[in-house]
Amino acid sequence: MTTQKLRGYDIINTSALSKSTAFSRKEREELGLRGLLPHAVCSQALQEQRILENLRRKAYDIEKYIFLMALLERNEKLFYHTVIQNIDELMPLIYTPTVGQACKEFAHIFRKARGFYITPDDKGEIRNILDNWPVDDIRVIVVTDGERILGLGDLGANGMGIPIGKLSLYTACAGIHPRHCLPVMLDVGTNNEDFLKDPFYLGYPNHRIQGQPYLDLVEEFVLAVNDKFPKALIQFEDFLTPNAFKLLETYRDRTLCFNDDIQGTAAVSLAGVYASTRITNLRFTDLRIMFLGAGSAATGVGDLMCSAFMDQGLSHDEAANRLWFVDKKGLITSGRKDLMMHNIPYAHDHPPLSFIDAIKDIKPHILIGATGSPNTFTQEVIELMSSFQERPVIFALSNPTERAECTPEEAYAWSHGKALFASGSPFAKVTYQGQDFKPGQGNNAYIFPGMGLGATSCEASRMTDEMFLEAAKALSDQVTNDDLKYGTLYPPLSKIRTVSLEIATRIAQKAYEQGLAQHPEPKDMKTFIADQMYQTTY
Repeated sequence: MTTQKLRGYDIINTSALSKSTAFSRKEREELGLRGLLPHAVCSQALQEQRILENLRRKAYDIEKYIFLMALLERNEKLFYHTVIQNIDELMPLIYTPTVGQACKEFAHIFRKARGFYITPDDKGEIRNILDNWPVDDIRVIVVTDGERILGLGDLGANGMGIPIGKLSLYTACAGIHPRHCLPVMLDVGTNNEDFLKDPFYLGYPNHRIQGQPYLDLVEEFVLAVNDKFPKALIQFEDFLTPNAFKLLETYRDRTLCFNDDIQGTAAVSLAGVYASTRITNLRFTDLRIMFLGAGSAATGVGDLMCSAFMDQGLSHDEAANRLWFVDKKGLITSGRKDLMMHNIPYAHDHPPLSFIDAIKDIKPHILIGATGSPNTFTQEVIELMSSFQERPVIFALSNPTERAECTPEEAYAWSHGKALFASGSPFAKVTYQGQDFKPGQGNNAYIFPGMGLGATSCEASRMTDEMFLEAAKALSDQVTNDDLKYGTLYPPLSKIRTVSLEIATRIAQKAYEQGLAQHPEPKDMKTFIADQMYQTTY
């Protein structure tokens, strides 16, 4: 689409083309815009100031979310420019934690259709209806079935807010062109009775299909995408744990795909662990790591950490022995008969213990929470960790913010300033006894945009564990000594496009090393990738 093909109101009302009041006098003359805009020609910087002024007047975050989504519908470049320039303030509004509320209220705040919806009624027709999408060159697809949205459970078709939000971060954080992005909702129904009774609910108004019919629909979707969009990366997002693992294992060697909850969370967590060793002065291979929660996110982190230990010389058994998992029934042990397949590799030959007793017995250096349950890292837990570790490392990864296992204020106070804290949601700077701490945000946005940029730039045929391991190393390398002075285990969000470019470069290099890249190898990888990044200035 070019400006030469459209004129007048058609340009103003096309988000990808509109500059609103920033059109120059010459452009207004050439494009038939005279009389259609106020007299003043505004700079993009001035437009940004106007956006922020209006945004900050709004009392509630959900109102700010709606305002920003409306801006995206009006003026794509201004939306992304404003987000990039003010990412600390705006990322929590367009994604975690506000996107959680936006999903819960999705049907009630619906304004305009975005993305692509597939229901059981489309069985046998998915490839045909993909032709209805107006863009042929799709490079990144984020798909969910809405069954496990953040820590909020089954939100059905309301979960479309997640693919929309994730893809906005692909563009803002890594420069994937928005025209190359497609949010998809596999709307297979919902078991949320409140939604089924809600007259405003927009989804398939039935209970979820399960078993083989569900798997057949996913299979048809993947095959249809491979045919229609052969260069597309598929990101599976917010699937229930059994389905998340099953779909990843089914498709990881068949197509270019990954699961962000399993693999993205793993890479960002591993990066934080790497960074923590620069403060604790512990060898990575000596670490004992305990997880509270044993679902897809926690086990995905464990799997990648197992690979990281082996990368540094440990055997598989030695690596697995560094990793301990606790679920709501206690320590994951080999004597338990209720374990899922993904738990079995980490089931130790050990007496059963409660969470507290497991901490006392194992004395982990690092505690990682991926429970979706708030307040599970209690004062007793933090004080216990601090009693045998000089600098206990605490990751409270559950989203949204109100689901975090503990707050940084609690972690610093209960540890008397000893803890190194990171969370999945943003928290403000904390001052404890005159010392400033900046809690790092172990947000997957540090990983998946750069992974997508790297994989699509080199036209990788699939994603490998080695790529996620490389991404974790690349992210950790971006943490400076100045960051570490404040106990921060991640680089500032303001550097996220630089971080994403670094990750993308190293991912692409890994793809060429593994013989998985289909694009001819460029002489200067970083420049080649940077030249493909979407620019938001007019």
